[in-house]
Amino acid sequence: MRRREFLVGAALLAGSMARSRAADIPAPSPEGLDRITAYFDNEVASGRLPGAVILVQQHGKPVYLKTFGVRDTRTGLAMTPDTIFAIHSMTKPITCLGAMMLIDEGKLALTDAISKYVPLFADTKVGIEVTLPDGKLKLDLVPPVRPVNIEDLLRHTSGISYDYIGAPWVEQVYSAADIFQGQFNNREFADRIAKLPLTRQPGTLWRYGHSTDVLGAIIEIISGQTLYDYLKQRILDPLGMSSTKFALATEEELARMARPLPNDFILLAGERDRLDHPEWQSGGGGLLSTIIDYQRFSQMLLNGGEFEGKRYLSPSAFKAMTTDHIGPGSGVGRDYFYFPGDGFGYGYGIGVRTDPGNAKPPPAGSIGELKWDSGSGTYFGVDPKLDMVYLMMQQTQNERSRITPAFKELVYGCYPEGLRRP
Repeated sequence: MRRREFLVGAALLAGSMARSRAADIPAPSPEGLDRITAYFDNEVASGRLPGAVILVQQHGKPVYLKTFGVRDTRTGLAMTPDTIFAIHSMTKPITCLGAMMLIDEGKLALTDAISKYVPLFADTKVGIEVTLPDGKLKLDLVPPVRPVNIEDLLRHTSGISYDYIGAPWVEQVYSAADIFQGQFNNREFADRIAKLPLTRQPGTLWRYGHSTDVLGAIIEIISGQTLYDYLKQRILDPLGMSSTKFALATEEELARMARPLPNDFILLAGERDRLDHPEWQSGGGGLLSTIIDYQRFSQMLLNGGEFEGKRYLSPSAFKAMTTDHIGPGSGVGRDYFYFPGDGFGYGYGIGVRTDPGNAKPPPAGSIGELKWDSGSGTYFGVDPKLDMVYLMMQQTQNERSRITPAFKELVYGCYPEGLRRP
C-alpha cells in the first residue's frame, strides 16, 4: 500500500472509531442541564454572584452555553459569551504548554538548572526554621541538595512559594522583600524571587507559588520575545484565542470586562494589583480570557494536543504534560495547601485525576480527567471518558470554594450514576 493510501485509510479508521466512541457516550440529560440553570439563576437572584457564563461541550460541540446575571453591577451590562474574565491561575496551563513546546523542540530540557537562564538562582539557599535552646525561632540558610530545575517549575516542586503559603517566616521574608515594588518585567521579577530563600529542598514538596512566573521569564529568555508575544504567536493566535491577553487596550474590551461584587475585597485588591503592573506579564496568573477562547484551549487538550488540524505538542510531550509526576514513588510530598485536591495528582501545569480520593462518596469525575481553576472562581475540566470539556467563568473569591464543587457535581449529575464518579 502506498503511504498516501495508508494515511487516508488510517484517518478514515480513526474517524470511524471516534464516531463509534461518540455513539457509546450518552449526551447530558436535559433535566440535568436544567438543574445547572436553576442553580446559577438562584446564585444571581440571591445576590451572591453578579453573573457567570457556563459551557458544557461534548464531541467538540457545545451542548450547553448559558449566561447569567451581569458582568458589572455598576453598569448593569448583561453577561455575554464574549465577556472577559481575569482567569488568574488558569494562566498556568497555557504558560506550561508554551514551555513544553520548547522542550518538544529541544530548546529547553526538564533537567536544565534554572540558573542556566537566571544566573542569580545559582546562589539561592533553602530556608530552615530552627528552635534555639531558649525557645526562640531562627531562620538558617543552607545550600540546596541540588539545583532547582525546569521540571520543578512545571510541577511546583521548586521550593518557590506564594507569600501566603507556608510557615510564618515565609510570609515575613516575602513581605520584607517587597517583590511587587515599583515597575518590573518578568526577568526582573525572576531575579527578585531568586534572592529569596527556597521554602523547601527542590523536588521534595508540591507547594503552590511563583514557579510559573519564573518559567515565563525563562520562556522570554529562550524565545527572545515577551511572554505575550510568544504565547500569541505559538498558542493564542493559532487556536483562535483572540480575546486572551495580559492587558486590555480598547474601550470596547474594557466594557466587556467582568467585575466581582463590591464586597469581594480580596479579588478587588488583586485586580488593583494587576492594573498597577500592566508591564508585568505574569505567567502564573496574569491572563484575561473569555469562555469561548478557553474552550478552544480545553478542546485541544481533550484532542491530545491537536486542534483543527494543527498539532501543538507531540504525543510523547503531551503524555508527559498530562501524567502525574508527584504521586507514589516520586519522592514528592503534598503541602497542607494542596490545590489539585482530593484524588488528583499533578502533571506539568495541570491537575490529573489519578484515583477516587478519600471522600465517601468520591467527588464527581473520571480517572484521567484534567482540570484547573483559579482564585477568581474560573474553572475548566477535560474528561476524555465522556469526550467532554466544561467551563465556568465567574469573578468571585468569596463564593468560589462553595460554587466550584457544586458546579462540577451538577455537570456530572447530567449523566447516569455509573458515569458520575470514578
